[in-house]
Amino acid sequence: MTAVLNRPFGDGVRPGQAPAPPPTDREATLLGTPMPVDRMRALLVTVVLALAAGLVRLQNLGFPTDRGAPVFDEKHYVPQAWQMLRNGGYEDNAGYELVVHPPLGKQLIALGEWAFGYNGWGWRFSAAIAGVLIVVLVVRIARRLTRSTLLGAIAGVLAICDGVLHIQSRMGMLDIFLTLFVLAAFGCLLMDREQVRQRLAAGVRFGWVDDSPYGPRLGFRWWRFAAGVLLGLATGVKWSGVYYVVAFGLLCVAFDVAARRAAGVRRPWVGMLRRDLAPAVWGIGVVAVLAYLSTWWAWFASETATDRHYVEIENVPAGPFGFVPAALRSLVAYTVNVLEFHESLATPKNDPHPWESKPWTWPMGLRPMLYYHEQGAAAAGCGESSCVRATMLIGTPALWWLALPMLAWGAWRAVFRTDWRYAAVLAGYLAGLLPWFVNLDRQMYFFYATPIAPFLVLGLTLALGHVLGRRHHGRERRGTGLLAVALYVGLVVANFVWLWPILNGDSITQDRWQAELWLPSWR
Repeated sequence: MTAVLNRPFGDGVRPGQAPAPPPTDREATLLGTPMPVDRMRALLVTVVLALAAGLVRLQNLGFPTDRGAPVFDEKHYVPQAWQMLRNGGYEDNAGYELVVHPPLGKQLIALGEWAFGYNGWGWRFSAAIAGVLIVVLVVRIARRLTRSTLLGAIAGVLAICDGVLHIQSRMGMLDIFLTLFVLAAFGCLLMDREQVRQRLAAGVRFGWVDDSPYGPRLGFRWWRFAAGVLLGLATGVKWSGVYYVVAFGLLCVAFDVAARRAAGVRRPWVGMLRRDLAPAVWGIGVVAVLAYLSTWWAWFASETATDRHYVEIENVPAGPFGFVPAALRSLVAYTVNVLEFHESLATPKNDPHPWESKPWTWPMGLRPMLYYHEQGAAAAGCGESSCVRATMLIGTPALWWLALPMLAWGAWRAVFRTDWRYAAVLAGYLAGLLPWFVNLDRQMYFFYATPIAPFLVLGLTLALGHVLGRRHHGRERRGTGLLAVALYVGLVVANFVWLWPILNGDSITQDRWQAELWLPSWR
């Protein structure tokens, strides 16, 4: 068997070789439907939606506060970010000993505080920018999944109008940054999938894909490398990024098996194991670990960061790991201590948190979170003597209440129609949901579901593509589908507008406050 080494991945033509033959069925299967050619219109759509998202996310960003102080879990991360700004990137104050997440998200919050000061704008600005970037990514990813600029635009509108993404983009908390890096990694994996298929299509066209029963080596894959970096950064925000390292690593090798099979490789599974598995472990796993460790740069460079010299101070024996630098062993010990904290963060049986929720409630947003609530003189402005101001984390029901039908439809399409797009979206969605079922005694809150929100939007957008219909469908069918899609998008926008007062802390009457609380579990 001839070893396949540095084959060309551009036009694939060797010197003196005859012109390329017409595309074959295998090439067409590998390459799939081409991207739409309206690149300038797509760019304009993306820019307009980014501006709309910025307007919605940034308006009145400094409100609400708890009498000038952060609200809810902002109280943990905002002062820690301010301390990082003072210290040069790390925390050292034992008074804030509740340092239970990696540093990257707090460092990003600190950038806003550096620009605007220690106020609501300062500690929320970076989150708002992350929220805008998520909308941009949703637009571009949806366009790539559906090959439709219209559906990409629809996905962007849905992302703007989701209450979870809206609120978390306006809070000095960590979850929006985790969501941004996870979604960006997902986009990189889609680009890697297309690049692999283009390389294999070149191999099919010029005959060298069959040089080995395992298929060719595919060269260095920069998009996969970028996905690994982004997943490491996601883990550098919250350790739940590890779930996506595993899920997207499996998704990557599944893409490789499918690509080799589509290319006609005789032994695609063995080819994946021999050609792709080790590079995937490196490109997704090892690179993610290295990127994660890089987020601790300030901690490593310091002498006074929290638990920086833990093993020396506590006289922890090195044992067989004496060759490992003390700083790295201190980080491992610090990590173990924090993991023990998370594991012991159980729900008190007789005194649960009033807004705690469990993961089975998250798909439909059955138990939202009240971040801020004022009534009386502090809430004046509604035109009556008794007013309410509240900020509540609620997923827009017109989106979130369709989560279970979307999951069922997506599973059916993935399994019985082998639609890889739904399989990919479900992998992203379920990686943010299923791991939380492992330890149900742990305290959990609805904002943990933030990373699943963009995958919900992408799944619904794929379904709307079926409602809209294909180009070859009749004019009446397409017109009816367009009407149905337009009505649904209008419903989502109207639902978001209705929820606006309690997503932004506007002053409303007691009657309007009660009308906003649709379900008993929302109270």
